[in-house]
Amino acid sequence: MITIQRVRVRWSAAARGAQQADLRRGLSCPVPLPASLPMCDVAVHEVLYDEATGYVRHDEVLSGGVERARDVGLWLTLEGSAVIVERLPGRAAFPRDRGTARLFPLASGQVGRYRANFRFTFTQCACNPSWFYEDWAVHVTNGPVEPERFIQREPDHDADNRVHLYGGTIRPAGGSRHR
Repeated sequence: MITIQRVRVRWSAAARGAQQADLRRGLSCPVPLPASLPMCDVAVHEVLYDEATGYVRHDEVLSGGVERARDVGLWLTLEGSAVIVERLPGRAAFPRDRGTARLFPLASGQVGRYRANFRFTFTQCACNPSWFYEDWAVHVTNGPVEPERFIQREPDHDADNRVHLYGGTIRPAGGSRHR
């Protein structure tokens, strides 16, 4: 069984200021998994904190085969007992899409974390400044996992692809870290 938890924080261009940033600070962290995840090849715990709802947490559980990972922007490849986790191209306006990228391999029992942030637009027209932003923390485990696992221990692999979304100085490259 593969378990994925994607925690997203979403806000509008109007909420870019410091006061709004304080409201959402710390929300893109793992949360306890639901006590009864479905028994299937892949279970996805989707968590959203949206400015439009006052950052009230919304949870959804999805289940299915490895193709279910596409719903959260991932591609999973099984290689024996290992799982290769890749990031799929997305629809973000920034950072520019770089195609599919390998994030990390997961041996049985291991956990990987992928962090990213994005700027999206509501339309395909560059003349419409209807931007919104998302900050993601995605945890993936290869094998059974207890509800607090993503919270209590550091991941075995960490891919940090966050960028500076508002312009200005670029964050130091976090790159990928494998332990």
